[in-house]
Amino acid sequence: MSPPPPPPVRDPAWSLSRSAIGLWLAQGVLGTVVWALVVTAFVVFVPGDAGWVVPLVRGLGPVVVVGYAVVAIGVRPRLRYRVHRWEVTDEAVYTLTGWLTRTWTLVPISRIQTVDVTRGVVQQLFGLSTVVVLTASSQGTVRMPHLGSDVARRVAADLARRAELVRDEAT
Repeated sequence: MSPPPPPPVRDPAWSLSRSAIGLWLAQGVLGTVVWALVVTAFVVFVPGDAGWVVPLVRGLGPVVVVGYAVVAIGVRPRLRYRVHRWEVTDEAVYTLTGWLTRTWTLVPISRIQTVDVTRGVVQQLFGLSTVVVLTASSQGTVRMPHLGSDVARRVAADLARRAELVRDEAT
């Protein structure tokens, strides 16, 4: 029997849950609030005559916080949603991650050892879960973050079933 043909090199078909945008927006707002509090505390508690750096930080601090807010709230969530993708085919699990450095990962179904579904505290608020597919290789772990919880459960169950079938066929 000949080995199956190599999978096509293409972007995976599925996006993350749209709720991931809400989660990333919340993280951006929280980060902005923290930075705004730090800058405010600096402006309030550090005397203005403490050196030449203090007036510079007082003037640029709010500008930096606004710039951070624009990126963290206005740009990053939607960009991350557009670039993170995943797919499960008959032969493999594919993921594509990263917005500056793109990482395309493929794990053959026959290499799957464990499939985990995790739900962080913040993910639970948004109805999201992360599916983690583990292999024997240290480089073989694939994460599919921020899937809808029902989708994550179905994907994990399907992958576990397929991996078991492949193991049964190999023996």
